[in-house]
Amino acid sequence: MRVAVVGAGIVGACTAWSLVRRGAHVTLFERKQPMAETSRASSKLLHGGLRYLEGGHLGLVRKSLRARAVWLEQAPHLCEPLQLLLPVYADVGRSRCTVGLGIILYNLLARDDCLPRGRWLSAAKVATLRPELRRTSLEGAYAFYDARMDDEALGNYVVEQFCAAGGRLECDREVVDINELSDFERVVNATGPWALDLRRSQPGQPSHTLDWVRGSHIVIDRHCSAALLLQVPGEKRIFFVLPKGTRTLIGTTEVRQPGPDNPGPSEDEIGYLLNAHNHYLTPIAPRSDVAEAFSGVRPLLRSADNPSAATREWAFERVGKVLHIYGGKWTTAQLQGEEAATRILQ
Repeated sequence: MRVAVVGAGIVGACTAWSLVRRGAHVTLFERKQPMAETSRASSKLLHGGLRYLEGGHLGLVRKSLRARAVWLEQAPHLCEPLQLLLPVYADVGRSRCTVGLGIILYNLLARDDCLPRGRWLSAAKVATLRPELRRTSLEGAYAFYDARMDDEALGNYVVEQFCAAGGRLECDREVVDINELSDFERVVNATGPWALDLRRSQPGQPSHTLDWVRGSHIVIDRHCSAALLLQVPGEKRIFFVLPKGTRTLIGTTEVRQPGPDNPGPSEDEIGYLLNAHNHYLTPIAPRSDVAEAFSGVRPLLRSADNPSAATREWAFERVGKVLHIYGGKWTTAQLQGEEAATRILQ
């Protein structure tokens, strides 16, 4: 079967790789270069989504943890385990009991992998691991594991595997109408934030609505001795402080916007991330310390008024010979691609 996959972000690449492994003749179309958009603008983590447990998304967390293990096994040269500290303060954020229950559940859901289990560390131990961390009201921290990766390199690894298996990649080839692909027996729309644009070239209303949510990050010019997961002061949102070479990566924001095109991080977002960082860590990082800022537009399924509460699950719509993909997340892209491949070959 001749199949066209439109969009060489991580979901499109994983779908194309799954299809070619099943014997399909696959062409992967990309309007720029693979991983040129949202897929290279992540927090550089392969994670189960500890925070999703609070919303009751146990199935998504379990899938994410399983997917994380697959990535670590497949590409250990591009991803590796990372210990994160989740500090607990008496005067801000969730209680030790609440966080501890989440860690216990995370451990249970990840019981089949080989990463160390989450555990409690005293305030004194936390201070040795991250001496810059504010100690006032610090009770201690939970240490738990996820994985870090180079999103662009890992995504291109998938594209390389696809090509090595016999797939064909066409870059700098924008598809704006499904009718351009009339020679193919099946078509997959994996254009991420632009999925609805391509869907409009077919009749009828889409079965799903997308939420375009911009996630911005900053990189500051200082060393990060230990990765942190922290709660934004005055909010329920969390943010990451992560090592990025000799620098520190801080993110992310969640700003709803009216369309899929990426305007880049706003000054408000940069200030928001700096303020969150400076609440917990010393010395204070001024605006001049920001060496880099980037953002990606996530195509989330519209499922909540607050984008922070929107599901990271995915959905499909079949219209004739075309399968449209909506939503998803980086970590679970291989699972999503496998399911897309199964559906389009039916």
